Amino acid sequence: MVLDVEDLADTRFALSPLHETVVSLRVLRDPGLSALHLPWRRRVLDRLGALDTSLLMSLVAPRRTLPDFLTPRPAAFAPAFEDELAVVRRTLPQTVRRDLLATYAPDALPEPLRDATAADTRALALRDTVCDLLAQYWEIAIAPMWAQMRLLLEADMTYRARQLALGGARLLFADMHPNLRWQDGVLHIDQMISRYHVAVSGRGLLLLPSVFAHKPAPPVSPEEPPVLSYPTRGVATLWAAAPTPDATALVALLGAPRAKLLSLLDEPLPTVEIARRFRVTPSAVSQHLRVLHATGLLTRTRDGRQVLYGRSPLGDQLVGHSAARPLTAKGGPVTG
Repeated sequence: MVLDVEDLADTRFALSPLHETVVSLRVLRDPGLSALHLPWRRRVLDRLGALDTSLLMSLVAPRRTLPDFLTPRPAAFAPAFEDELAVVRRTLPQTVRRDLLATYAPDALPEPLRDATAADTRALALRDTVCDLLAQYWEIAIAPMWAQMRLLLEADMTYRARQLALGGARLLFADMHPNLRWQDGVLHIDQMISRYHVAVSGRGLLLLPSVFAHKPAPPVSPEEPPVLSYPTRGVATLWAAAPTPDATALVALLGAPRAKLLSLLDEPLPTVEIARRFRVTPSAVSQHLRVLHATGLLTRTRDGRQVLYGRSPLGDQLVGHSAARPLTAKGGPVTG
């Protein structure tokens, strides 16, 4: 890729949930591609159930290329999956045909994709079926982890932006991947399947950090807008099991009285009932309830004349009640 000064000025980052969904098919099809993703792959295979994956798997060619029309250049910084998929659903039949043939070239298309070379109506039907399957696959394989994935991708962007500020384009690309080299205004990408020379020519370069990308990759076709997907930093931490909650650590963080209150509230309770269970007066627990609510660890709901307190999702995470033995009132009275 040849980038001039204007192109560098217009180099920017984006997130693409659709891109991650499509690229993850490589890992699903080829477990040897990245050992880091094996925990994710095992969980997803257990959940796919009756979903017909034969067509989805056929989208990944033997040389691991994917059709460009399934990963359109994001129009916004972080588009919704549904918005990106809507763009794919508008793909013209000739583009579907061109991209699938380019993905498998010089080989012939496999049986599940043969309709792409038939009449336009059949090519469009194939496109729509692929989109329907991708929507189902997204809900099963990517959506449950998208919040964590997005945090990781945004952390990489923050790091890259700092590299750019400190050392310009040379430092931006220096440690992105061994296959990338920046020299004399040209971004060289080694070990590409397709070989071509692209002048960005004022269109700007869009950088897509990716959880599932195993190496930097531009679009298969040089006619597509300039986009570079690259492996994000920190992927090894993404699928690691969460540490087992430690009840003693909760006490050290909140203090024994508040830790006991938080652990008690598996279900919403009024102040008087909490006080009864701890055998203290309501005023003895009220101040602790106010603090826990103010810090987002408790929810508060009015039910007639009484106020019910329950754990918030953040409080549930902190207590880890499903993995650790909950604290109870047997440890002593709640006091200040």
